[in-house]
Amino acid sequence: MGNLRAESGVVVLVFMWVSSSVVVNGIGANWGTQATHPLPESTVVKLLKDNGFQKVKLFDADSATLNALAGSGLEVMVGIPNEMLPSLANSVESAERWVQKNVSAHVSSNSLNIKYVAVGNEPFLAAYNGSFLDSTYPALQNIQAALIKAGLGSQVKVTVPLNADVYQSSTNLPSTGDFRPDIHDLMIQIIKFLSDNAAPFTINIYPFISLYNDPNFPVDYAFFDGYSSSINDNGQVYNNVFDANYDTLVWSLQKNGYGNMSIIVGEIGWPTDGDINANIKYAQRFNQGFMSHVAKGTPMRPGPVDAYLFSLIDEDAKSIQPGNFERHWGVFNYDGTPKYNLRIGTTNSGGLALASGIRYLPRRWCVLSDSASLDNPQIGDSVSYACANADCTALGYSTSCSNLDAKGNISYAFNSYYQQNNQLDSACAFPNLSVITNTDPSVGNCKFKIMIQTISSRSNLSSGSFKNCIGMVPFVFMLLLIVI
Repeated sequence: MGNLRAESGVVVLVFMWVSSSVVVNGIGANWGTQATHPLPESTVVKLLKDNGFQKVKLFDADSATLNALAGSGLEVMVGIPNEMLPSLANSVESAERWVQKNVSAHVSSNSLNIKYVAVGNEPFLAAYNGSFLDSTYPALQNIQAALIKAGLGSQVKVTVPLNADVYQSSTNLPSTGDFRPDIHDLMIQIIKFLSDNAAPFTINIYPFISLYNDPNFPVDYAFFDGYSSSINDNGQVYNNVFDANYDTLVWSLQKNGYGNMSIIVGEIGWPTDGDINANIKYAQRFNQGFMSHVAKGTPMRPGPVDAYLFSLIDEDAKSIQPGNFERHWGVFNYDGTPKYNLRIGTTNSGGLALASGIRYLPRRWCVLSDSASLDNPQIGDSVSYACANADCTALGYSTSCSNLDAKGNISYAFNSYYQQNNQLDSACAFPNLSVITNTDPSVGNCKFKIMIQTISSRSNLSSGSFKNCIGMVPFVFMLLLIVI
């Protein structure tokens, strides 16, 4: 899900947001870069290798990222963003230029092991209202033709990472699954093309979304450690939604003549904040359960399955349209520190190694002044502005900072904006409200961040004065201010 996630509105196997796996020794990770203060590319590559990841999935083909991966030995899936699909669909020459710049050049000169090109990212998601229905398949064909022309047709394979809403079931049984009627013929065209070119089917599956969208979804069915009400599908027993979802895809492929097609789980994971079910306890339970389950396969496909955890690191600049949890999928925090213990399977320490060489901004925070009154009429606009231009997704019901009072919520918003703007004095200038402190205002599990140093923070380029924000529509987090 590098982008939006949504379930199909039809009678979809509610148990649909599940995934598959890879040999534990070959697990991959999604490396997203929608962060205001991203870690250096070389640091992330070292983080991947130190923690036993053997492959990485990207959402674009950024040259700095690809250069950092050169010589690493990591297997790479490069991505083509959805917005590029129309131009690539309409021009073989554009596809050839893209392949030359983003694949051929790196494979030939940088010793980069690019194995897949991901054409689009969940382009048929129902929430996109058909925006990419006409361009995905032609773009896929043109990229494949460009790879063949470049002499890479057998070395680099194309694929299309799809959301699990491309298939559905009229019951809760995997055996009744098939592709969505509105895209069925297009799906079969793409599947045939992938099969003809020995390329895999890539699917993104999220049990968390099942839980998020349906309050009646059985919680234990989302995990791998015991569900008492197993589902029996003609002798195939399902006690977790991962297996049921994955096998719904297997049945969908089988019914349409492609029962032996290889499958990659492009994204699977669990967020740690932003929702009542997005927390460290559940994330650790799910991801460790998946790591233990990953080599077993499913009732329909026993044996190891290919998978990429979503995601490696939190991204504080992602859209929160799907939900506040969207910025918290990382196994690692924004600074490369592990959120919880996770045994990948190739590390000997039994835990995760943290990123090395990280430098932080000074230990200071922006908070609500003790002299400020909660009745100050500028508080509403101030918090609205701070949260609209920074990350306040840890605030809210049953989140990591739900224990804060009204003053704490305001301080968290101010500090988020202050840190995102590299601790500039002008970013803690909320009129007669804010003050800079050297005392850590963190409370329990609610951590007030100190941002890491990046090129922009060291050069002090980023700015953001509050002076023009008065009159903005109050931000949704203003609701928190009534809680004391």
